Amino acid sequence: MSKSYYFTLIFPVLLLFLGASIIGIKQQNLTPETFVPVAVLSVLFIIVQLVSSKFKSKADQYLLSIVIFLSSLSAVMILRLKPDLFTHQLMWIGIGLVIFAAVVFFADRLLDLLDYPYVLGIGALVIICSVLLLGTDINGNRNWIILGPVQVQPSEFAKLFIIAFLSSFLSENKNVLTLPSRGWKFLHFPPFRFLAPLLLIWSAAMLMFVSLRDLGSALLFFGIVIIMTYVATGKKIYVFLALFFFSVSSYISYLFFEHVRTRVAIWLHPWDDPMGSAYQIVQSLFAFSYGGIFGTGFSFGFPLLIPEVHTDFIFAAIGEEFGLIGVSLLLLAYLLLFVRGIKTAFFCTNEKYKLLAFGLSVTMLLQTFIILAGVTKLLPLTGITLPFISYGGSSMVSSFISLGLLFALSTKEK
Repeated sequence: MSKSYYFTLIFPVLLLFLGASIIGIKQQNLTPETFVPVAVLSVLFIIVQLVSSKFKSKADQYLLSIVIFLSSLSAVMILRLKPDLFTHQLMWIGIGLVIFAAVVFFADRLLDLLDYPYVLGIGALVIICSVLLLGTDINGNRNWIILGPVQVQPSEFAKLFIIAFLSSFLSENKNVLTLPSRGWKFLHFPPFRFLAPLLLIWSAAMLMFVSLRDLGSALLFFGIVIIMTYVATGKKIYVFLALFFFSVSSYISYLFFEHVRTRVAIWLHPWDDPMGSAYQIVQSLFAFSYGGIFGTGFSFGFPLLIPEVHTDFIFAAIGEEFGLIGVSLLLLAYLLLFVRGIKTAFFCTNEKYKLLAFGLSVTMLLQTFIILAGVTKLLPLTGITLPFISYGGSSMVSSFISLGLLFALSTKEK
């Protein structure tokens, strides 16, 4: 392992210990026991980085280094915002790291599944349909399955199946999808028998998410499908077709679901009800304003005024206490993660691997954009999480699976 990778571990470990120290001092509860869970996570960071660099010496180690930094920031912020959930978040980060190592180790067998696109597509639909039978309505979205003390969000894992399906299907049928057989004026489509599987999988997933009122996942899935299809085929007609269907679906959702109308009203006119339905987004805007350029300082802001700040609005807490400088560094970390993922896609010579690496990379960036746009009122608020930072087991585990696949693909063709 080169010295540069050792250096990348220093800052996340220091961030963990410094954050725990500040919280302990402020709460007048700084004891040796305070640093035990932090020390365990730090050791796990080092072990996973060492093992991954040894097992996959030619892989892009900076992918893991960036995520370790994001995970450290996540742990520190959860300790600041919800101390009672701190141990749970460390547990999910630890589980995510172990699953990351398992995905890297069994990557060859997992990638063999790309030879079965329809199995992947059906698997995605089965996961989505499971919410119809077993789902529980939380905050207006029926997208959770409660298994005892654990809450699972199936859409986090369904998106991985959708990405894998698109990577396989588009690579196998790219040439056919780019050859028009019939059309009307400027609309030209390939033979329907080749277009049907793509439309069926996408439409079924979109309709199910709309019926479940999980519009954040619907927007994310829409973005994944349209971007990957356009990159694979280069045909603008698929972009226009997808935009048309998404616009119709959005309008129908607005007409039939009060939950959607409320979110649109909050987005357009938050100051009409700042102490009621728009309280969350208004407090988020105040947090960014109060943070300014340099922030209030860690643990010196008032992010707890924002309801559920540790999940959807954790970015607002970071903006308040670390300011524009801290937010810019965080965005730079996500951008670097995207660039390293795209670099992996460029290095792959296998078309399926190339599309898979691209899909995983663009999904992380798109998910980050959607939640940040919602928190800053650029878009209506959705219920998706900030990758590797927001509290939640399903999001953390699925994100580490994506990272493991990208990490394995970065050395697959070398």
